[in-house]
Formats: sequence, C-alpha cells, structure tokens
Amino acid sequence: MTGRLHPLDIGMLFLYATVLVGMGIYYFRKSKTSAQFMVADRSIPAWAAGLAVMSAYTSSISYIATPGKAFDDNWHPFIFSLCIPPVVLLVNRFVIPYYRKMKMISVYQFLEERLGSYGRIYAAFSFVLYMIGRVAVILYLASLLLYTFVPWDIAIIILVIGLVTIVYTMLGGMEAVIWTDVMQSAIMIIGILFCAVSLTIAVFSKPDFLIHNALAVNKFSLGSVGLSLSSRTIWVMIIYGVTENLRNLMADQNYVQKYASVATEAEAKRSVWIAMLIYIPLTAIFLYIGTALFAFYSGGAQLGPEITKGDQVFPYYIATQLPIGLKGLIIAAILAAAMSTIDSALNCSATVLLLDFYKRYFKPDISEKSSVRILRGVSLLWGALGIVFALLMIRAQSALDVWWEISGIFGGGILGLFLLGLFRVKLHVWQGVVSVAVSIALISWGTFARNLPPSAEWLACTIDPILMGALGTAGLLLTATLFHFSTNRTK
Repeated sequence: MTGRLHPLDIGMLFLYATVLVGMGIYYFRKSKTSAQFMVADRSIPAWAAGLAVMSAYTSSISYIATPGKAFDDNWHPFIFSLCIPPVVLLVNRFVIPYYRKMKMISVYQFLEERLGSYGRIYAAFSFVLYMIGRVAVILYLASLLLYTFVPWDIAIIILVIGLVTIVYTMLGGMEAVIWTDVMQSAIMIIGILFCAVSLTIAVFSKPDFLIHNALAVNKFSLGSVGLSLSSRTIWVMIIYGVTENLRNLMADQNYVQKYASVATEAEAKRSVWIAMLIYIPLTAIFLYIGTALFAFYSGGAQLGPEITKGDQVFPYYIATQLPIGLKGLIIAAILAAAMSTIDSALNCSATVLLLDFYKRYFKPDISEKSSVRILRGVSLLWGALGIVFALLMIRAQSALDVWWEISGIFGGGILGLFLLGLFRVKLHVWQGVVSVAVSIALISWGTFARNLPPSAEWLACTIDPILMGALGTAGLLLTATLFHFSTNRTK
C-alpha cells in the first residue's frame, strides 16, 4: 500500500456511497413496472441520456487503463475515438429511426424480425456473457485504485464496490442508473481535469520542461503506418475503432437502452452526439495524463518497487502526489466512472434476459410484478458473476488489453448479424447458423491459436488480438453473402 487516506478523503467516499444508495432508494418507487425499470418510461431528457451513454464509454477502463496504455506505449487508442463521428452519422441516419419506429426496448428484437430467432438468441446470449466480462474488468480497475489507499485486501474492495453498485441498480432501475450516471459524469470530468492541470504544471515548469522526456521517445505518436495486422498499427486501430463503435451504438443493449429512454427520435439522435462530443476530448485528456506521467516519472520522480505495469501508475501518482481532500475527489471520480458503467451493464443484462429469453420463450404472459422481480433478481445474479470474474483478473498484466480481447470474443459476431439485418440479407435458418458458426470458429482460432509448438506453427494466428471482433464479423458477412448469392442463383 503506497498511501493512506486522510479522514476527510474517507468521509468523502462514504458520503458518495451513501448518496448512491439513497438515490436507488428514492427511485425505487418509480420502478414499479418493467417499462419504468428498463427505460424509465422514456421520460429522460436528451442531455441526461447523452451523459449516460458517455459514461458507459468512459469507465474506469478509461480512467486507469487508458493512461496506463499511454504510459507504456503511445496515443494509438485515440484512433478509436476519431472513428466515432462517421459511425454516429450512420447510426443516426439508418438505425435510430427504425428502432424508434418499432418502439423496441431490447435491440435484439431487430435480429428476429430481420433474420429469425437464431440471430436473436445468439446475439442476446453473447451480450449477457460480454457484460459479465465488462463488469469484471471495471470492478478490478476501480478496486486496484482503492487498494492503493486502504488497508484492505483487493478482493474485499471488489466485493464492497460491487455490492454498493448492485444495491442501487436493483432498487432504482434505469432512472436511478441515468441520474446517478449524470452525477457521476460531473464528478468524473472535474476529477480528470484537475489531474490534467496538476500534471501540466509539473511537466511544463521551468527550468526542467519534463515533457521533453515524452517527446524524445515519440510518446504522442498514433502508431505505425505499416500495413501489418500483427501489431498495433494505425490501420489496426481504424478497423477496431469502426467495428467496435458500430457494435456499441447499433448492436449493444448497454448503449441502445440509454438513448431509447428519451421521448422522441430527435432527442435520441441528439443524445448520441452529446455523448460522443464529450467522450472524444475526454479520451485525449486521459491519454495526455498517461504521457505526462511518463514525462514526470522519467525526470527524477521515482516509482515505487511495487509498480510493475502501466495500469498502476496513475493510482500511484494520486496516492503520492495529490494533497489531502483532493485524493478523495479523484478516487470518487474513478469510482464514479466504474459504477456508472457497471450499473447500466447490470440493468441491460437483466432487460435482455427477461425480454429475449424468459418472456420470449418461457412465459410470454408474465405479470408486471413478476417481471420486475426477475429484473431485480437477474441484476443481483449478474453483479455477483461480475464480482467473481473480477477476482480472477487480479493477475492480469494489462486490463485494457484483456478488455479488448473480451470485446472481440463475445462481441465479434453480433455486429455481423446486425449488418445482415440492416441490409436485409435473406438466409435460410441453416445458412444463418453456419455463418454464425464460421464467425465463432474464426474468433476461437484467433484467440487461442497463439504460441503454438513448432510442429503446429502453421496454424498459429498472428493477427493482433483486438481484431478478433472484426475477424468474426468479416467471416460471418462473407459466409452469409456467399449463401445469399448462391441461393438467388438457384432460383
């Protein structure tokens, strides 16, 4: 443990946790029906939904792992953000109008209407598994920060943060999720701006100008322009950025359910733009902090011997360099970033399991009271699973790399299915199932066929692991297109 919190800082954290639980209790009375629990009766203003969408993007993954990646490497993650505007134009033009017209709560209903039940089942099941991984990574990163300051085992911290988030999400439903996200976004932005200013003063102060240490080793680079797909080149990040942002805004219940909670189509479109126009500069600030940390610690300041990976550097800086009182604010900001993503992941997982599985295949006439009971129960269950997998992440070398790989494995084929639906590609059920199987096979090969023995080297995948989602999407689209043209040719 590299630092201890002053009672003032601890008081701020307890106050923050108390406010969150209090908001859950307050909104409990407003989540008596399933529609209230899932989309807040579509009563959320566009600016609040936009902040909620932004907070789903900007979790503790951004607050800790993105500066950690800039500290270790360079600014290549920023390309992900630069890919967002054209994706938003596409989603606002073709996707949101259809979703609003159909009054959908679960986005995977779209796949059943366009492709058939196999698409809905596969995508919904992949999503809920993906959410467990997301909750786990975010819980781990937030706990890694708090572990720097409190004399508790990191496993205990994971449990505490997870349980607080589960409680207010279970009680208050989507309205609690949205409005706690708004509060958490404000705390998060204030915290990150203060850190950026603090580090700027440190690395630009005369006579040292420590920022030259980062410039000398090209830390502001966006990556290589080489055509290789085996390393983190600019082209790799563009492919990743386009496919992942499309999947997020078009095919991920975690984001769609936020902008579905507003009253009109115009407000839904506005909320997405609000989210992205805040997220893009925030990403630049996160990366700048990582680069400034590199300059700071390569100019005389010493990292402790316990710091072995980039993910640990920002928490160490907060512990050793920030004054009393401000530590509590920054820690609350990072916990806010974590909880604002976890709460929506739990709410959306519960929504999908109720609408896409239980209500669709087991009990279509389920009562409102039973629906809300299931939504709360699944929120608890998925939160518990996220805690378990967060405990398994403690030994991970880079949480951002782990998250990118999880995104590819569980999210890979989903985007391909939505693109087939968007372009109205008609397939027989068996053709759709084979296309999905090809996608899964490619993702499995790309994920596990690495570091093979010399006798099996020819089977090894050398594509950068973060492209597994794009690989699965490409495989699914190619297979489905071949089926589509062969079927039309035989008619």
